[in-house]
Order: sequence, then C-alpha cells, then structure tokens
Amino acid sequence: MRRRARKKNVVLGVLVLVTVLYFFYPYEFLLMGLTRSAQSIPYQSSRHAERLLSKESWVEQGDYLPLNVTYQLLAGAPSDQQKFIAVGLSSVKRKKGSYLIPTLQSLFSQSTPEERSSMVVVVLIADFDYSWISNTVREINSTFDSELQGGQLVVIHVAQEWYPPLTGLKRNYNDAPDRVTFRSKQNVDYSFLIHYSAGLAQYYLQLEDDVLSAQNFLTTIRKHVEEQNTKKGTWAMLEFSALGYIGKLYKTSDLPLLARFLLLFYQEMPCDWLMTHFRELMTQRQAILFKPSLFQHAGTFSSFQGTYNKLKDKDFEEGVYTNPSAEVYSNISTYQKHFPTLAWDAGEGFFWGRSPESGDHLTVVFLEPTLVTGILVETGSGGKDLLDSGQVELGQGVLTKDKKSCKTFQSLGAFINGKFEMQDVDKLHSSASSCLRILVTAAQKDWVIIRKIRITTK
Repeated sequence: MRRRARKKNVVLGVLVLVTVLYFFYPYEFLLMGLTRSAQSIPYQSSRHAERLLSKESWVEQGDYLPLNVTYQLLAGAPSDQQKFIAVGLSSVKRKKGSYLIPTLQSLFSQSTPEERSSMVVVVLIADFDYSWISNTVREINSTFDSELQGGQLVVIHVAQEWYPPLTGLKRNYNDAPDRVTFRSKQNVDYSFLIHYSAGLAQYYLQLEDDVLSAQNFLTTIRKHVEEQNTKKGTWAMLEFSALGYIGKLYKTSDLPLLARFLLLFYQEMPCDWLMTHFRELMTQRQAILFKPSLFQHAGTFSSFQGTYNKLKDKDFEEGVYTNPSAEVYSNISTYQKHFPTLAWDAGEGFFWGRSPESGDHLTVVFLEPTLVTGILVETGSGGKDLLDSGQVELGQGVLTKDKKSCKTFQSLGAFINGKFEMQDVDKLHSSASSCLRILVTAAQKDWVIIRKIRITTK
C-alpha cells in the first residue's frame, strides 16, 4: 500500500511539475518536443494547400513527385481566405546581429491596412538552436501580436531530421566545404518554405530576412502583375530587386515545381543561380526586372560566418516613385553619360552638366497632360555642384514642331541651398501641365548636378 501511495505521489508530482513548466515557459516546453509535438503539421494535411493545389498544380493532384516534410507551427495561423500575396523569408541565427524583426516591421509599416489584409508573411525559422528559436518566437509574439492574430504573419519550423545530407557534398565550384554546406542548406530552407506557402495566396514573393521595403510595395506589385498579365506570352518570375533571391515573384501554381527543383539540385549551385535556370525552364528566356527596386538589402553582416556585406541595390527608392512617363531635354553641356533623363528616372542616376549660363534649362515634357500635386528637386553632391540660382516652372501647351518644350511657363518658386520642394501645387495650379522646367537664373562657374526630380500627381 505504501509503495502504491508513493508511486501515486510521484506521478502527481511529475504532472504538477510539467503543468508549471508549460505555464511559465510555454515556448521552451513546446520546443523540447519540437520534432514530435502534437503541434506538428504535415503539409499534405493542410486544407489551404489542398484546396489550391488540387485545382492548379498537376504535381500534387495525384501525389506526383512527393515531397515529404513535417512543419512545426510556432506562431500565428494562416487565414481561411486565400490572400493576394504570400511573402516568404527564411531566418537563421547570425554570428553578428539580427535583422528579422526590423525586416518584418518594414514590411508591415510600409503597407496600408488594406494592403496588409491582402498579404500573409511566412517566416521559416531555419535554425536548430532551440534556445535561439525560443527567444526569437517570444520577440515575434510580443512585437507582432495583431499581425499574428489577424492571419497576416505565420512562423514555422522544420526539424533537422527532414533535411537531406548537408556535409560531404560536391564542391562544384571549388568552394570551401562550409560554404557548400551553407548554400546547400539555404536551398533546402527555401524549398521547404516555398512548399508550405503554395496554398496561401495567388502569388508568392521571395525575400531575405535583412531587407527594407519601399512604401506601398504591394500596390506597386499588384499594378505590375496586372499589366504583365495583359501581355502576350507567359511569365514565370517577376523581379522587384536586382539582388540575389530578394524581391522575386512567382505564381503559386508554379511553387510545387519550384520547391522540388530547389530540393533536387540543392547541392549543385547557389539559389540565385538555380532560380535563373528554373525561369528559363519555365520558358521565360529574359528576366523581367522592374525599377525602381522595391526592396533593399539592409544587413551589414552576412548570415554566413558573420562576414561584412555591403551589398546594396542602386535602383531602390524607399518612397513611392510616381513620376509619369516623359521626355527630358537640356541645353546644358552633359558630362560623359550623365544624361538629363537620369535625374527623372528611378534609381541613383543623376544629370551632370558643365557650367550653366543664365537662361539654360532642363525641361521635362510629359507624354500626357498631368495634374501635379507635389515637386521635389535636389541638386549637388556632398555640398558641391549645387544649382546656385534657379527656379522651377510648370508649362502648358507643348510646342507643335520640336515638342521639346511648352508654349507658356509659370514660375512656382526659387531654389534654396540647391533644393526646391513644394506640396499642394494643384491648389495654385489646378489645371493639368504638359512641362516642368528647371530654369537657370544666373551663370555659375561650378558644374551642376541635378540629382533627383520627383513629382506626385492626381
């Protein structure tokens, strides 16, 4: 009797201890059994994936080319409603710094409530340090509670047992073994992430965990997708950044193939090389790259060995680029290939001209009459080559002969310290304009750089 009572007390004590551990340390407790937890979610049983893939993807209609992997749901849950876009990113523990939280903050803060409702962000925690995973999940939960509750953010994990061999791999490009392991695992990470995301939205956007997003990037992507879908032919990948595996957009109906492609060739080459081969295999021969770029690499230290990484996209603009189509002309002598149109176009290009005379100009001729609401013109670089004396004007009535200027112009104001900025222009000039002119009002010996001309319109 005493033995039975003692055994019963031990069992009760263990149950109490387990309950206390789960109550005070839920994430640590969950991760103790990460690979066999009841929270494990086999991808094949996901109703979101089955509903979409059974209609649009031949790969899984009859369970062709099975990809067996079990996912652990760490935070959030997908919405029952299919979104317009799923944004996927994979994150690992870095030797120096972490950019995951700022990356997520940028994605959500640069989107309106309406845009966020059309988006789900899927984060694959692709590390096997469970202490780090626990801390990361706790920070995500505390920072993005509303996004998690609203089905706009999902955090998943795949246990190490589901990964193929990551050591002793082929060294196709004579890379060091640790480099081969890193890039091969990255391919598998993306494969698992893409596989999970296939049923969540109409389109899938691949990012990295150390990027900044442009304002209203989703609306810009939607606009380009709609325009692209009206063109003849098909497309497999649209690019919204020239860097690596950042800002690459796919149709989710192609994701089952892409996931298997990355897994099949995971040890052959880096992911950004594989994605080019996949695009070509899907019969899109040329890259379709949109400018300005919507995403910028923000990390200072690489996820591989913490090495310094200064990679930047020169065509990124964090604000919304709204300049309409136009032709740009100037009678100021141009230096080398720094043409006038570079000040108008998106990106880091600029116009560089030799010493301007009074009456010289740079004129933008809109292809269609435009109601201008705001204007920003910046000149110079590092305090040098500023436009010392000049004014900004709007013009009406394009000249019928050379079409390089307008018949009449009205001044909006003068440059101050090489800069002109004005909002609510339409309150002063309520009619549409056909030209914007930068007029030099006094000669200067210094050369002039017109770095940026940006306007907003109605």
